[in-house]
Amino acid sequence: MLKTSKIASSSTIDFYSANTSSELALPLIEGGIVAGFPSPAQDYIDLKIDLNKTLITNPSSTFYGRVKGSSMQDAGILDGDILVIDKSLEPQDGDTAVCFIDGEFTIKHIKIEPDAVYLIPANSKFQPIKITEENNFCIWGIVTYSIKNHKRRG
Repeated sequence: MLKTSKIASSSTIDFYSANTSSELALPLIEGGIVAGFPSPAQDYIDLKIDLNKTLITNPSSTFYGRVKGSSMQDAGILDGDILVIDKSLEPQDGDTAVCFIDGEFTIKHIKIEPDAVYLIPANSKFQPIKITEENNFCIWGIVTYSIKNHKRRG
């Protein structure tokens, strides 16, 4: 079971600690689920998956974040989705990252150039942000998974 405790909140993301001490093995359909024509139903499902073990490589440096806002919607990261964020990963050009800039957290793609870093949104309503020496900036963690919120909204 994924146990969490809320540790911080901002206008763009709520942060939760990842408690991986518990286990919950859930059934996994081994052959995948066909998105075209239905396949014959299986009589039973043998294979199990534990989301703690599957989604979290570095438990001591992994956090969850619930997305607030729409700046990454064209990348499929929507308001209410849960992000798995690993603080131990070295940022790479093109990564989706949780960044801290001038007192605020934001989720953006990072573009790393030899003389500059840019935070690139995935929504044309938002502008890229060029990081300068005047900014208080750090890449807080790298998004490794996005868990979709498919709840139907009334």
